[in-house]
Amino acid sequence: MDSYDVRRIPGDGKLADAFEVRRSVFIEGQDVPESIEMDGNDEDAIHFVVVDGDQPVGTARLRIPEPETAKPERVAVIEEYREQGVGRRLMELIEAEGREQGCARAVLHAQTHVIDFYEKLGYEVTSEEFEEAGIPHVEMEKQLRAGLTHE
Repeated sequence: MDSYDVRRIPGDGKLADAFEVRRSVFIEGQDVPESIEMDGNDEDAIHFVVVDGDQPVGTARLRIPEPETAKPERVAVIEEYREQGVGRRLMELIEAEGREQGCARAVLHAQTHVIDFYEKLGYEVTSEEFEEAGIPHVEMEKQLRAGLTHE
């Protein structure tokens, strides 16, 4: 992971790079309809893109839909780059940005097949299974500030 660059949007990154990864992982790889994946919330989000040379290989976005709540979304890593720390690095960046924006907790919707990934990062399942874009998900939560408890 050390040899990859990270770009922030807004900042030095391009939204097209984030879209390229999401298109590959979600639209092409998981058959998520483009109308669902490209949901109109990208302009109101902070994005991070991991690049290997000029090739975008991972992305995630952060929205803050309510005060003090960070919502990591669209976390995606190109298949050949999985298990290399790219996803973990993206989540570290998203959480740090959330803390910087004053968020006390992070809440996300995780596909059920990656629950273990998020649990290793300190997230806890907080809902029953539900379907999103035809894929089973659960809601997960993590406190971003020490000393807080679940409400």
